[in-house]
Amino acid sequence: MNAQHDRVSDAWRANRAYLVDLAFRMLGDVGAAEDVVQEAFFRLMQAPTGDINDERGWLIVVTSRLCLDHMKSASSRRERPQDMSEHGYRDRPSSSIDPADRVTLDDEVRLALLVVLDRLSPAERVVFVLHDVFQLPYDAIATTVGSRAPTCRQLAHRARRKVNESRIGSDGVEPAEHRRVTRAFIEACSTGDLDALMGVLDPDVSGEVDARIGVVTHGADRVGRNILRFWGRPDTLLVPQPVCGQPAVLAFVNRRLAGLLALSIADGRITKIHVLVGPSILEPLRAELGGAR
Repeated sequence: MNAQHDRVSDAWRANRAYLVDLAFRMLGDVGAAEDVVQEAFFRLMQAPTGDINDERGWLIVVTSRLCLDHMKSASSRRERPQDMSEHGYRDRPSSSIDPADRVTLDDEVRLALLVVLDRLSPAERVVFVLHDVFQLPYDAIATTVGSRAPTCRQLAHRARRKVNESRIGSDGVEPAEHRRVTRAFIEACSTGDLDALMGVLDPDVSGEVDARIGVVTHGADRVGRNILRFWGRPDTLLVPQPVCGQPAVLAFVNRRLAGLLALSIADGRITKIHVLVGPSILEPLRAELGGAR
């Protein structure tokens, strides 16, 4: 039992941030994302030792299926988008929210994720996130959603077209370098690893907070320590979410949106971190995120 506990603890440290990112992109609710990931790890704890060769892959499949179940549950969905006809569900129109009733963010803070959540069916969401964001092959995705690879390819195509129609970027996905650096930044913060954080910060990185206008911190060591002091705590969860095609991180404290960290990245390093905590930014974002109030 101790060996099993140690194995799951190691898997938790290695994969939790990645899985929460995946679940949040599908669900748009940080609380639901955390719950889904906790359930996935609970199931890992119950799985017989030796039956799982690839823990990360196993956790991705379980987390994705739990997200799909969550989205298809009428009691847990913000909306009721049509289910996937390829799985035999009857097509029904989406009861999308009237744009006049929604809080509209201006272009500087609009989130591509929220467009995905509003416009895609549950199956489209899962396939789009797994393939276009997390680069998983269609064969693996087909196993996750219980379909065939060609069907998943078509779902991704439909989802991509809907995201394109939102006029947010050409494909709704941040550049690979931004994605890699942002995830490395989050991994370092989630484990409190200053050395790892220094590895993704430019030596001359600058940091500033909108609440302290004119105060700028310079240097990787000072900026890194400040980031860990404020955003590397156990009650804090960071998830990547590009804003208008630029890398950014949403910071939740006890499941409440507490900050937006806008990152400037060049040559594989973060050169500037602008932390936004003012109500004028966070309140509209909380309204759009719904569950992250």
